[in-house]
Amino acid sequence: MLEVYRDSDSKRFSDGIVRRKVIPAASDRRGASSHGSGLLPRHGVLSRLYLRRWLVLLAAAVIGLLSLFHGLPLAAPTAAILTFVAGAAFIPASRARLRYDAVSVDRAKEETLAVAKPIADALPDPAILLARDGTILAFNGKARDLFDGLKNGAHISSATRSPQVLDAVMECGPVNRQQTVTFSERVPVERHMAATVSWLVLPSDAGPSILVYLRDLTEQRRLDQLRADFIANASHEIKTPLASLSGFIQTLHGAARHDEAARDRFLPIMAKQAERMARLIDNLMSLSRVEMRAHLKPQGEVAIAELVEQACEALEPMAAEADVTVAVESEVGDVTVLGDRDELTQVFINLVHNAIKYGGNGGSVQVKLKRQRSGSQDMIAISVEDDGPGILGQHLPRLTERFYRVAGAAGHEKGGTGLGLAIVKHVVNRHRGELRIASEVGSGSKFTVLLAEHKSNLGLLEVAFKPTAQPTLEE
Repeated sequence: MLEVYRDSDSKRFSDGIVRRKVIPAASDRRGASSHGSGLLPRHGVLSRLYLRRWLVLLAAAVIGLLSLFHGLPLAAPTAAILTFVAGAAFIPASRARLRYDAVSVDRAKEETLAVAKPIADALPDPAILLARDGTILAFNGKARDLFDGLKNGAHISSATRSPQVLDAVMECGPVNRQQTVTFSERVPVERHMAATVSWLVLPSDAGPSILVYLRDLTEQRRLDQLRADFIANASHEIKTPLASLSGFIQTLHGAARHDEAARDRFLPIMAKQAERMARLIDNLMSLSRVEMRAHLKPQGEVAIAELVEQACEALEPMAAEADVTVAVESEVGDVTVLGDRDELTQVFINLVHNAIKYGGNGGSVQVKLKRQRSGSQDMIAISVEDDGPGILGQHLPRLTERFYRVAGAAGHEKGGTGLGLAIVKHVVNRHRGELRIASEVGSGSKFTVLLAEHKSNLGLLEVAFKPTAQPTLEE
């Protein structure tokens, strides 16, 4: 028996789908047997009559024509009876068929959503399922987080006003089955997105749908920009000393070929430019090595106080030339940390070197080591403080960027590469440590490195690893 359902009488079947029961009208139930209501009569004769209703209509038409043209006395009543019987069998079935088709479409849509919704929820990126006219049928949690105005039954334009997305939805169909467009959202924050709009045909009677699958390209665009800036800056930094060397060489090959005074003046400058270029290449190589090993935590035991003292001793000639006093004060004794000795040595050489260079002639640099508690960790804090001119607060967040130098600072004049603090940040991150920066114009700058104390009897106290951690700016 074929049952049709409507909202007034619904029930859930074993397949989990709710079907709505439609109770036929009184006229629809005529001819139904006492065994139950239905569209097909249960009596054998009436069933055969129902199945052959078109033949009955044809017979009635033939008898009617014979009655009209040949004057048969019983033909007219017979035709009327047969027409009535066929009509009675045909009309209720047509009405029920229309209701059945409408409910079948609704049921197919429910089945489609029952299949599509779990798939959309499992996708790692935002996904929205649309009807052919752009009406939203379903979406996953990622899409809800991305678009505040997203709701079922609304048009896709209520969630995004991007012309690229709306045009792709309108053009999507059996011929243009898939296309990918890129667009930008400015509110609430700037985001760069890619949307793949696909013509989707599921195995149901609901008809085709449109799937909009989105990917956030914001981070990728940022990394691409950083990569482009890095290449541009590296090229500029290498070209500058090369251009200087090339100019001096041409001069010495030309007019100053036999000029000993010019040669004595140019050769030290050329040597200085060559040293700058070599230092830049060394820094680039160091930074590349640290970044490649960022996921590998160093495991060597390092006596940190001894290492810091040796780094300061290596810079004594530079300090003496600049008339700068470097004082080391330690309160930690023979404490050790787990780390890479060469990388940590480079960290403190870079920090003390910067303090001497930018602190100014005749100044002083204070290097202090002490224990410090950070959360649940016992840390060793190594601070390098100078009494130089200080740095404006607006520059502090960018000091550890590659090639970043404060505009108008002495770094340009004194041959700085702009990579020293970038190396410091990446080494400290690899050691699961923390870099803090504090500076005040007119009062100097202070750079502090925090490393986890290594206790042999307890094992290493881990510090949460933040591979992209930025230095903390202290007030």
